[in-house]
Amino acid sequence: MTGYYDSHDSASADDAERPAAEHGMSRRQLIRHAGWFGGAVVLTVASGEVISHIADSREPDSMTPAGATAGANSSLRFVQVSDSHIGFQGPANTDVVGSFTEAINQVNSLGFRPDFVMHSGDLTHLSTAGQFDQVKQMLTGMQTDRVFTVPGEHDSIGDAGRAYRKTFGMGTLGDGWYSFDTHGVHFIALVNTLSLEKLGHLGNDQIDFVRKDIAGLSSDTPIVVFSHIPLFAMYPKWGWSTDDALKVIALLRRFSSVTCLNGHVHQLFTKTDGNITFHSATTTAYPLPKPGRAPAPTPQVVPARQLKDALGIRTVGYRQGDRELAIKDQRLA
Repeated sequence: MTGYYDSHDSASADDAERPAAEHGMSRRQLIRHAGWFGGAVVLTVASGEVISHIADSREPDSMTPAGATAGANSSLRFVQVSDSHIGFQGPANTDVVGSFTEAINQVNSLGFRPDFVMHSGDLTHLSTAGQFDQVKQMLTGMQTDRVFTVPGEHDSIGDAGRAYRKTFGMGTLGDGWYSFDTHGVHFIALVNTLSLEKLGHLGNDQIDFVRKDIAGLSSDTPIVVFSHIPLFAMYPKWGWSTDDALKVIALLRRFSSVTCLNGHVHQLFTKTDGNITFHSATTTAYPLPKPGRAPAPTPQVVPARQLKDALGIRTVGYRQGDRELAIKDQRLA
């Protein structure tokens, strides 16, 4: 099952079959939850392994000619963006549209055409129809043929994510989850933002979906999982955790290569747990405090001249012979 829209297609999904239960957050509940925009994570798949590639405009691309599709030589490269937070108004960033535009331009300057772009949530700040439409139009500026998304908590305010699914939920299941395959890699896109009174939460229906989805896959299939909230307990006190994620993690233990990519926390963080590596990316909207260093995860105001130093995109690199991914963060400054 694929859940994406062609970046050149403006059609939206029919939300008529969505459940009637209202379990979205109110605007008041969202006051303490700040949104962010995850950086670009560029991964390459070659020789059956999920690896990464540093795409530096100062260096020639040894994998693919500039502007060519990576799929032509059986390697996969995609871009992850997150938490554009279109609609945010505040001193932490008075122009989130401008910084999102700069991030898009930076992605388009990587020197190759990504096979797809994934936006991992908080596309908007208040989940209005106008904000969703603005994000969708901006995403068409990405130089790629396919754009995938998952929702953040700010995309579900007051309506259990119906407005998000109407615009971005074509072909998805349940509350917006789905999976797809390309270049020998299996991708799973999860929704863990609709029950924040339980921190991040997946629910039994979605866990059953994952169980059935991966049942027929061989253990050497590379797996990449997208979610908005981390699938590990980064800082549960602030909702930087998913309370039932261990049930999904247990299902993924048999695979030799699993990479989980998330947004939500507004800062760089990497955690390795056995066969699974978790990556949280940087932001293009505004920074958040490190866990426990403030009363709440609220937008941090920095001097205007320093803001772009706190924002940016991320590329990830792998070198033959190394066991660890090499992470490189590129600031908007």
